[in-house]
Amino acid sequence: MARFDAANAEDPRREPVDGEPQPRELVYAQRMTAALDRFAPDAPEAVRLAARCQHIRRWTIPRDRYPAGRDGYRRWRTDLGRFHAETAAEILREVGYDEATVVRVGALLRKERLKADPDVQLLEDVICLVFLQHYLADFAAQHDDEKLTDILRKTWRKMSDRGRAAALQIDLPDGLRALVRRAVGGATSA
Repeated sequence: MARFDAANAEDPRREPVDGEPQPRELVYAQRMTAALDRFAPDAPEAVRLAARCQHIRRWTIPRDRYPAGRDGYRRWRTDLGRFHAETAAEILREVGYDEATVVRVGALLRKERLKADPDVQLLEDVICLVFLQHYLADFAAQHDDEKLTDILRKTWRKMSDRGRAAALQIDLPDGLRALVRRAVGGATSA
């Protein structure tokens, strides 16, 4: 975890946390770990590792290097998954993890067999919960309701029933709560 954090601490982009600017991807990694601890405190070690390095060194492959639109976005996300898996594998090998763990973390980071693999689904649920809790408000401010509704519907579809139930417990401002409710068909009556 310390090696993952050191890599993410190099992020030149900053995010304020308690009034202090922090490396953005380090903050994200810490939020992922905290969300996993709340949602699945007994999660397997491979999931814990994957959660901590899910965006490792992400800033090195910016979205604007890829074509605009859906195909460019998908290619960027696929390339990121491979990059995160390769970067994590290098670190995991250097600190002495066995090859089975290295391979498993890579599969989790590439989101192989989402919906079929419970650990991949667990990681995806945590990713979605972190997005909703920490990033939805800023995302909403940058996009119109139609785009936001589409993203929220896609997010909701990726989550398990247990993940959705946890999402309903997130304290969102009324405007965002109403938008989420509309996007997912009233399922957010919490």
